[in-house]
Amino acid sequence: MNVAVAIGGLAFLILIHEAGHFFTAVAVNMRPRRFYIFFPPAIVKWRRKGIEYGIGAIPLGGYVKIPGMHKPAGADLEAQFGRAIDEAPWLAAHIEPVKRALDEERLDDARAGLADLRAAVERSDLSEAARKAADRGLTDTEDGVSADAYWRAPVWKRVTVIAAGPLTNLVFAVVLLAVVFMLGVPSQVDRTIATVDAGTPAATIVRPGDTIVAVNGQPVAPDEISQKIRASKGEPVTLTVRRDGRELTVEARPRLTDGTYRLGFALGVIYQSYGPWAATKLAGERTWEATSAIGSSLGRIVTGEGRKDVASPVGIVQASSQTLEVGFREYLGILALISLSLALLNLLPLLPLDGGHIAFSIAEGIRGRAIPREAYERASAIGILVVLFLFFIGLTNDVNRIRGG
Repeated sequence: MNVAVAIGGLAFLILIHEAGHFFTAVAVNMRPRRFYIFFPPAIVKWRRKGIEYGIGAIPLGGYVKIPGMHKPAGADLEAQFGRAIDEAPWLAAHIEPVKRALDEERLDDARAGLADLRAAVERSDLSEAARKAADRGLTDTEDGVSADAYWRAPVWKRVTVIAAGPLTNLVFAVVLLAVVFMLGVPSQVDRTIATVDAGTPAATIVRPGDTIVAVNGQPVAPDEISQKIRASKGEPVTLTVRRDGRELTVEARPRLTDGTYRLGFALGVIYQSYGPWAATKLAGERTWEATSAIGSSLGRIVTGEGRKDVASPVGIVQASSQTLEVGFREYLGILALISLSLALLNLLPLLPLDGGHIAFSIAEGIRGRAIPREAYERASAIGILVVLFLFFIGLTNDVNRIRGG
């Protein structure tokens, strides 16, 4: 059950990320063509008001198809129609006018030519594969010459639409942390025992609800109890506990666990709640601290020092499900951290990540014309290799953690 909730939480973060792109694109009159959770091919899909919605089969992110991400070129159309021309050479006569119009940036003529080309494809005798490739080429080119095409929009619109996804995750992280602060966060340890682990030395001498008054005959503050037990170095420890209104003296020998001497009990925690304004302020501060820490960690990956900090979706789901066992508040906190991490990762200036599209849009604004699609594809190939490299490191770390390595 916890794993299902953890997977659902990760899917929800992806959903709101893509929703940020989607609704912002709609707001600036850049109507999306598709809205998917995860990447296509689709497991299920449906169409509403001209937009295709679906759930993809590749669980590595989400997908919103914005029309005309790249300026269409005649060579692109010719490549997409290669198989169709092999099977129906007469289609070349219908493709050539569109190619010339695209290369000469006569978009009205290109649109008219595309209508003629689509009619020609519909009456041609093509194999299923050739027809699918031709339809995809027609759709992509029609999107590219449409009035709401991404590449034709002002730079501010493009940057706004692309940045909306990571910013949605960032805002959600702050809101979620604010909710956690309003629900209450640990402020100090109590002297009352909350849980006792079975099979440990503590299981034979104390029970939940006991209040520790002294250790080795000395009165102690809550934060001193574990410190004195660790300092025993395995020698017997005497606890004075209050139970049902009377005091008892018990003794046990701490056991070395994960390099630390422990008896095997956990103390209770006193929680402090905050009002909405104070909670939001604290959430903003924690978000900034986490952003700095994540940025430093990404920098250390280059030198190899921070590679152990990288996790794949497998590790994220595992950590989330384990946190759920601790408590719902703790799960909300780690979900906020995952949302923040998703925002920062997507802002890296690498295609096909959002940060790469933002960087290229700004570069096009500076140079005053569109960057060729070939440059996008080369940069995307490099970016995909980097992302896959990070994914491989994270997956390797997760496998080692699961194995106990």
